[in-house]
Amino acid sequence: MTVKYRWLLPEGIEEILPAGARRVERLRRDLLDLYGRWGYELVMPPFIEFLDALLTGFGRDLELETFKLTDQLSGRLLGVRADMTPQVARIDAHQLARAQPNRLCYLGTVLRTRGDGFGGSRSPLQIGAELYGHAGPESDIEIIALMLETLRLARVEGVHLDLGHVGLFRALARHAGLDERAEGELFDMLQRKSVPDIRAWLDETGLDAAHGEHFLRLASLNGGIEVLDAAGTALAGLGPEVGAALDALRRTAAVIARRYPGLPIHVDLAELRGYHYHTGLVFAAYLPQFGSEVARGGRYDGIGSAFGRSRPATGFSADLKALLELGEGELPAVAAIWAPAEDDAALEARIAALRNAGERVIHALPGAEDGGPRALGCDRVLVRRGSDWHIEDIGPVAG
Repeated sequence: MTVKYRWLLPEGIEEILPAGARRVERLRRDLLDLYGRWGYELVMPPFIEFLDALLTGFGRDLELETFKLTDQLSGRLLGVRADMTPQVARIDAHQLARAQPNRLCYLGTVLRTRGDGFGGSRSPLQIGAELYGHAGPESDIEIIALMLETLRLARVEGVHLDLGHVGLFRALARHAGLDERAEGELFDMLQRKSVPDIRAWLDETGLDAAHGEHFLRLASLNGGIEVLDAAGTALAGLGPEVGAALDALRRTAAVIARRYPGLPIHVDLAELRGYHYHTGLVFAAYLPQFGSEVARGGRYDGIGSAFGRSRPATGFSADLKALLELGEGELPAVAAIWAPAEDDAALEARIAALRNAGERVIHALPGAEDGGPRALGCDRVLVRRGSDWHIEDIGPVAG
């Protein structure tokens, strides 16, 4: 590569410049403080680890997104994390191994082979929270509420909440006696909501008409919360798993609607996001003007079994950089004080005292063409008056 192009970054890989980095850091601190107030403890998993641990519970859903390399010390295959959820599950199951529920949160860069979600980044700054050790809808509700509070704090306006439950399709597939191949084919068609393809597939496979009708109804059961009443009628008598899934959705939707009046809630019973690793309720936050979710999550019970400890689990994640792009409003300019390029003991003492008091002070460099105080973002300057140094205002600067 010639010098001319050495500044280029790979597609989907971004760097953050000072103004953006300040916004990222401010939001990062605010969100981690929020999670702390809810009782979530921060964990910091490694950026790279053995591949089999990274893919645990996620399998083919994550394998294609993971960069792989060989460890020169052990000879084993390593993976650069594409999602932090399996790592946090390992920490819960093996490192902490507590009997009580664990509330854990995390924030860090992940790396993916392909762009995903809003903006198509391959290096999202993933932030999220996980709750381990509780199987009831109350923990799903807590996680959804924390996701909504995350978006509120990031000033993301106009959020719509989407709810689904992969347990419904799993129960219907078992009830119909579908094998793995047939289940996978039907899953793909349901994701596309392609009723003609489903009808053709049902005719081709000769599936019992009653079972086929259930899958066709599932494809059309989407809309407001009232869809759940229609589903109760359409899927009646199909066993306790179907009833439990609908009850969990009803409870979750009712509580969230009460806590967040005016929040648009959409129910889609054919939404099977993360079907290969989610085990129950799934959810996502959308903005009407974008086609992909801005935050997502769901229940994935049993993910810790590969680490010797199976636990109920639910959680959500989002890309902090995407939230900043979508959020409304800018941070105010950071106040700063300019000090002249003088070698003076009294000036040095004054600068040190101001910095210790929390002020931002920029000490000019001799001979540097820095454009002066305002070009450096300073709204005040230090000026000598006799033997002392005083602060003078020079007016606000742009953010």
